Amino acid sequence: MQLSGRTALVTGASRGIGRAIALALAEEGADVAVNYVSSDHLAKDVVDQIQKKGRQAILAQGDVADYADTDRMAQDVLRQFGHLDILVNNAGITSDRSFAKMDYASWRKVLAINLDGPFNCTKVVIDQMIKQNWGRVVNITSVIGQIGNFGQANYAASKAGMAAFTKSLAKELASKGVTVNCVAPGFIETEMVTAIPAPVRSKLLEQIPMKRFGKSEEVARACVYLCSQDGDYITGAELSINGGLFM
Repeated sequence: MQLSGRTALVTGASRGIGRAIALALAEEGADVAVNYVSSDHLAKDVVDQIQKKGRQAILAQGDVADYADTDRMAQDVLRQFGHLDILVNNAGITSDRSFAKMDYASWRKVLAINLDGPFNCTKVVIDQMIKQNWGRVVNITSVIGQIGNFGQANYAASKAGMAAFTKSLAKELASKGVTVNCVAPGFIETEMVTAIPAPVRSKLLEQIPMKRFGKSEEVARACVYLCSQDGDYITGAELSINGGLFM
């Protein structure tokens, strides 16, 4: 129960890695706001699972790409919890195609959610963290932001930008009791990866030294570590969880 008494907001928490993070934070004692856009029934299931662990959980519907909607959501969370200690910027999407075929709409949609989203969410809660002189911001980046990938110029750019955003913010907030880090998953067994055709999945596994895909729970435990007192002296870091794909 390292996070007993802490409150957290996890974006994109209705499924996949975000769901695992929300549950892991609750397992360690945190009360959690579960952000989602439209998957109402999935988000409610996460809330139910957290409440079964004896923690408080609330739905936090909102589009992180929309600043006004994000601010409205954050104020709702602050009203219900009274304070916010942990922000995990996990919400993200892909819209893959080669750059020659990529239109502006695909570029902007990915950047709006994957990069504008973390700015919006952090901006609307950071003053409160600074005021209480304690806060944890964890941004979920990606191995693709570290190495690039064919057909993912928009996604790679958004994740690389997120890592640079993390380092800059970490320097600004280090003296104010707020740490800012990121976790960079490799290929994790989520809907995004399971949707990849079997032949392509096999080729991916050949490139991973550990010869397996990661689990959402493994990413979640890294987030818990960064948010707990064990991670007090870590800020501006990008923790890679990729089975050795990129070193």
